[in-house]
Amino acid sequence: MLFDTLTDAIGRTPLVRLRLGEERGVEVYAKLELQNLFAMKDRVARNIVLEARALGTLRPGAPVVESSSGTMALGVALVGRSLGHEVHIVTDPRIDPVTLAKLRALGCRVHVVEAMTSHGWQSARLERLAELMADLPGAFWPQQYTNPDNPGAYRDLARELLDDLGHVDALVGAVGSGGSLCGTGRALREALPDVRIVGVDCVGSALFGQPDVPQRLQSGLGNSLLPKNLDRSLVDEVHWLNDHEAFAAARDLAREQQIFGGNTSGSVYRVLGDLARRAAPGSRVVGILPDRGDRYADTVYSDEHWDAHALHTLPSPDRPAVVAAGTAVTSWSRQAHRAPDDLRRHLVFVESNTTGTGMLALDLARDRLGTAPVLLTGDPDRYRGLDATGAEVIRCDTHSDAALRAVLQERFRREEIAGVTTTSDFYVPAAARLARWLGLPGNPPEAVTACRDKSALRALLDRAGVRQPRYAVVREPGEVAAAVARTGLPCVVKPADDSGSVNVLLCTDEAQALAQTRHILAVTTNARGMPTARTVLVEEYLDGPEYSVEMFGGDGGTECVGITAKSVTGSPHFVEHRHLFPAPLPAGTAQRITETVAAALDAAGVRLGATHTEVKLTGDGPAVIEINPRPAGGMIPELVRLAGGVDLLEQQLRASIGLTPDLKPVHDAHAGIQFLLADADGVLDAVDGVARARAVDGVEAVTVTAAPGAGVRRARSAGDRLGHVIACSPDPERVTAALDEARSLIRLTVDDRADAS
Repeated sequence: MLFDTLTDAIGRTPLVRLRLGEERGVEVYAKLELQNLFAMKDRVARNIVLEARALGTLRPGAPVVESSSGTMALGVALVGRSLGHEVHIVTDPRIDPVTLAKLRALGCRVHVVEAMTSHGWQSARLERLAELMADLPGAFWPQQYTNPDNPGAYRDLARELLDDLGHVDALVGAVGSGGSLCGTGRALREALPDVRIVGVDCVGSALFGQPDVPQRLQSGLGNSLLPKNLDRSLVDEVHWLNDHEAFAAARDLAREQQIFGGNTSGSVYRVLGDLARRAAPGSRVVGILPDRGDRYADTVYSDEHWDAHALHTLPSPDRPAVVAAGTAVTSWSRQAHRAPDDLRRHLVFVESNTTGTGMLALDLARDRLGTAPVLLTGDPDRYRGLDATGAEVIRCDTHSDAALRAVLQERFRREEIAGVTTTSDFYVPAAARLARWLGLPGNPPEAVTACRDKSALRALLDRAGVRQPRYAVVREPGEVAAAVARTGLPCVVKPADDSGSVNVLLCTDEAQALAQTRHILAVTTNARGMPTARTVLVEEYLDGPEYSVEMFGGDGGTECVGITAKSVTGSPHFVEHRHLFPAPLPAGTAQRITETVAAALDAAGVRLGATHTEVKLTGDGPAVIEINPRPAGGMIPELVRLAGGVDLLEQQLRASIGLTPDLKPVHDAHAGIQFLLADADGVLDAVDGVARARAVDGVEAVTVTAAPGAGVRRARSAGDRLGHVIACSPDPERVTAALDEARSLIRLTVDDRADAS
């Protein structure tokens, strides 16, 4: 097999069937991670270093500093040095001579701490590392115990197992940093929800509630501290082995299977044997063997070392004792495991919308899902009512993936994060990237990014043969003439990456299209201060009624929640001023619209949660205008809730934390919303008739969002709405009548002599 670089050669390790469980029809396999160039942590080092370089947190040639006494040190040395970085390794006296020789031969600076501190060797190494970071400007610390790029590295390992085996019933792995077992197990569960995750720890390790004994001899697993990457909620069963049992198991592995491994591989082998005895016939069990035995010639494989530490005096039963939670163990024991009862799970929001739905989502996360809501925001003052939600607010640069990752890595252990989401259209891609980084439920970032970039979505739909308007992508004013020739007149000119009908204009001639294109290209930042794509879509104008299709995706495929009928203002702007749900459509027409949208979602690759797809119904059938990979705005989720009892916002939050949504309607009604719009540009003097409008039969709510004295204008985008009326009734005609009556009672007085622009 040919590779251009050493880092390309990492991974794709052998998967070998062991001679265990054969007599019972159980298949037991060993994933030989010890066959990486140095060992298993080669994967981790590669993923962490390459991600840091991509994010800009590791600059070319900057030093890399890591704390490790084993395979992580070798992995960082391999990857860091091969990419031209100076590498500093902080270790302790337990480091074996072979590893030390390798590190120095690779050109690393090795710093050996002399004594344990408050939490053993681990804390001593971290204290020395902090000194180095202060002395080396620009240094990067991979932080294998806290960096989610550690477990993220094992998505490839899980994919290799699925490619080789297709199905796995149980995964066994040692636990040190939490990366390999949690990363592989989490990725496997995406495809195999019932796979059993079995953790292997050592006696004297504090990872799963045992007393800490820093003098334990095993390396490569166990810990005196609780690593942030360890997600105990993933683990179904835990085993502990003492030093005698682990060392003996490594020798058994070499003698019985001809695999020369370290004590960690030996411990996993011993537990594999136990599962082979207990598993049902036909089961398939995989163990991850991380370390080679060459580092342990003077310890695991040395009779003198055994005698010096009186290892033979430690108990070594043939079977694990089954113990209850809280039982201190001294020899091989196992325990059914569950997440700690006091574990507080957080639902993280990357910014929010500002229409009220965002604050409602924070309330739902707390009250309905039992999670603690967290809002990451660059400007908390943007949100009215934020304090009342009780959400934890973390101020950070939400336009920077590196900043978002840094605050989550610093603030939370991985097991404390239940999900990542957003209610703001602008931040859907950022939330998707964070979810992937953490191994949480979410849509593929590339799919939602394509939906946000309407020019990219057009290309995807084109390739899939989904009907849409003729279009042209324009990045320079000189391209407008050809674009108009392609689409015909009138045409719609709009930015490729904005929302809420901002800067969308119906143009009747080429000069108007050119002027609008110049206007869009001159806009360098959007409403949230993000850089714009400075890309324009020129599209064929499709004449026909407009609808939006509210779909919801999950493991069972994509389901249509309903179709919304939409009314928009007259040309040249397209501002939605009324929604009716469900749309009054013949069943056959509704089915054709739904099938078109399902094909569009499949082409885009959007698979999870609520989507809001806008379509035009023309004489030639439905055509997709845009896909929004999020719940609808414009209070449509509230209409869905009133009409059928399905709370789309709550179901979206459930999907974001891996719960099954409940989309079954509980009643059959109709709902609608009428937005309040100004009929002139100027300053709002007064709003009258609200109380009378609220008294109209069928009206559920009247909300005015603009206060007297505010500048207003004729609607050019959704941001120009001044409030709304919501009505609900079993009778769709009554909904329309209630909206009409209520709107007629509300008077918006605008002083059109004032300049509102």
